[in-house]
Amino acid sequence: MSAAAKSPALPALDQPFLPPIDNPRSLLLRLIYSMSRRQFGKVMTPLKVFMARMPLTFGRFYGNIGALDKKLVLPRETAMLIREQVARINVCLFCIDIARCFTIQASMNQAKFDALENYRNNPLFSDAERSALDYVSVLTRDKKVDPDTFARLAGFYSERQICEIVWLVASEHVYNITNIGLNIHSDLLCDLTKHRRAT
Repeated sequence: MSAAAKSPALPALDQPFLPPIDNPRSLLLRLIYSMSRRQFGKVMTPLKVFMARMPLTFGRFYGNIGALDKKLVLPRETAMLIREQVARINVCLFCIDIARCFTIQASMNQAKFDALENYRNNPLFSDAERSALDYVSVLTRDKKVDPDTFARLAGFYSERQICEIVWLVASEHVYNITNIGLNIHSDLLCDLTKHRRAT
């Protein structure tokens, strides 16, 4: 038998590199799956592909990121714009989708999120938001920031808020790279949320 015949079939381009685990043995993980179904209408793919294979402490770490976001003094909409922008630049389809799902649940201005690609010229965005989005775009793409970009940011945000913006970029990369590395794409959570709100 040839080496090619022995190798397992590769997943389709839109499928995760590892098969989802639909029936975990862990009772706690089953509970987490149930909570995901209740909140989103389905078990999220990162739970079935990544979390199901890792010790539960890793799941708690991911949960802590969301809990820490609740301690931010930045406006919630600003934080979500930043997370969405980082996910867009990194092309994490799952993260783009789930972020929009959260903004819909929180009744945030969807027109602003729709216009994120053109934030520099769109009147929906304040100068403060533009400075933050410039900063996070450069940091995400170049992994460094020039003094002028930082100075514009510092003209609108406190030192704590600047550190929070850096936190949002860094922690969003954790989510993004986990999903990209395992070829996890959108779960269409945004569409499910729109449908559930409409019914």
